Amino acid sequence: MTDSQIDTTADTTADTTADTTADTHAGTHPGTDDLGAVTPAEAQDAAAQTPLTGLAGDVDDADADDANADDADDADDDAADDTPAEGTSSRRGGRVAQLEREGEVAADFLETLLDIADLDGDIEVDIEGDRASVSIVDSDEGRVPRRLVGQDGRVLESLQELTRLAVQTATGERSRLMLDVAGHRAARRTALVELAQAAIAQVRESGRRHSLEDMTAFERKVVHDEVAAAGLDSESEGVEPHRHIVILPV
Repeated sequence: MTDSQIDTTADTTADTTADTTADTHAGTHPGTDDLGAVTPAEAQDAAAQTPLTGLAGDVDDADADDANADDADDADDDAADDTPAEGTSSRRGGRVAQLEREGEVAADFLETLLDIADLDGDIEVDIEGDRASVSIVDSDEGRVPRRLVGQDGRVLESLQELTRLAVQTATGERSRLMLDVAGHRAARRTALVELAQAAIAQVRESGRRHSLEDMTAFERKVVHDEVAAAGLDSESEGVEPHRHIVILPV
């Protein structure tokens, strides 16, 4: 990716976040009838103070626009499973430390954005598998604005990409962290597992391949895992944003 492309990606994502936080701002803080809305210019200026500046020229943009993101994740997981046993403990300890660092950077970045927009929400950090997991959850002061999720999770996806870029800038390593807002991904994961199980049963009964609806990389990964656990194969077809999974019979 060239420097100009990186600048464009950062500017575009910052604009998206600025517009979202500005639209969400009014009426979300408990006990306040009228909060002065954060303008896009103010939010963008604040975003410029985050670690996005100075992003290396060789940033890997695979998670921003790669239609094969879920397949890449599968490959990463397989590679981790094939790691030799010798020295595994030390490598695992180093990886955990790296993921903890990612979570800390992401939490600081998101807290800054919430403070800028005067939005409620607490940050929770964890490690799930080989990823840092960061969640913005309801706080004692109020609920997380659901507009941070957006229609079909689109705002959440943009916010996650912005957070990954901030982490990559601070650590120098490509981040695969997962961001959730108000439990949206957790609820979606449950629904996807049920959808996958129903489709698996249909494929087994009919012996025919079955195509599912268009999904994001996160959603496809959940379904791929469920299909694999059932002993069947699946593949992704199509081009973003119309990329979907096809479950194959044995």
